[in-house]
Amino acid sequence: MTVTLFGVDFSSRPSRRKPIVVAVGYLEDGRCRLDALHRLATLAEFDAWLAMPGPWLGGFDFPFSLPRALVEAEGWPNRWPALMDWLAALPADSARPFLKARFKAWCDARPPGQKFAHRGCDRLAGSSPSMKWVNPPVAWMLLEGATRLAKAGVSVPGLADGDAQRIALEAYPGFLARQITRASYKSDDKARQTEARRVERARIAAALEAGALPGWPMLTLAAELRTALLDDGSGDALDATLCLLQAAWAEQRRERCFGLPADIDPLEGWIVSVPGS
Repeated sequence: MTVTLFGVDFSSRPSRRKPIVVAVGYLEDGRCRLDALHRLATLAEFDAWLAMPGPWLGGFDFPFSLPRALVEAEGWPNRWPALMDWLAALPADSARPFLKARFKAWCDARPPGQKFAHRGCDRLAGSSPSMKWVNPPVAWMLLEGATRLAKAGVSVPGLADGDAQRIALEAYPGFLARQITRASYKSDDKARQTEARRVERARIAAALEAGALPGWPMLTLAAELRTALLDDGSGDALDATLCLLQAAWAEQRRERCFGLPADIDPLEGWIVSVPGS
């Protein structure tokens, strides 16, 4: 059975200028083949895409849940499906202001260096706290993305049983990219989409194609897709491809719960390919 693999670079407010980018690929003889890059300009398109029949496995670049410490201190539902239902039920026009106020109150009550609550995987992955509402606003990506996964009835290993033919895993492209370079390779500001950043994107793509990372599948792609990765100064196409590689890594470990640690928190979840503590 051939499983379609996806890597998803998400936007909480997608548009034609800043769409959700989906990298599509497959595993072949231990290699991950990038077949296509699709762009979704609306959340309605994303909903329709999530409903696509499987078998597929996707790596999604947004946090799937909030830190347990925050959730339980606020008295919010402390099981993932219930928390997603609760978040999805917040009024659309007031959800973000309400959550921002609660997040800010949490931070304001704590000393410098300890402002944010973290999930168990955040520091290990080097990812932003999932309650962060600015720079980058990953909390809004959670609000718009993770709730849609729950509503779509997909299977989220470690968090929710759903359609076993449609499997979603939390991915984080920065974790993989930093194993190749620590230099900046992207910017949403066109004025900062420099040649130096293009060189770094080329370095990342070349390392993935060369199989330079032990334990990771080698990336194969056509010349036009390589050009698309290098020419996208926002880095969204490359980030989607990095998420695709994380999905391929997980598929290789399907029989071992996709490589997820055995003791992950069933509320917080885990970022795929990040080693446990």
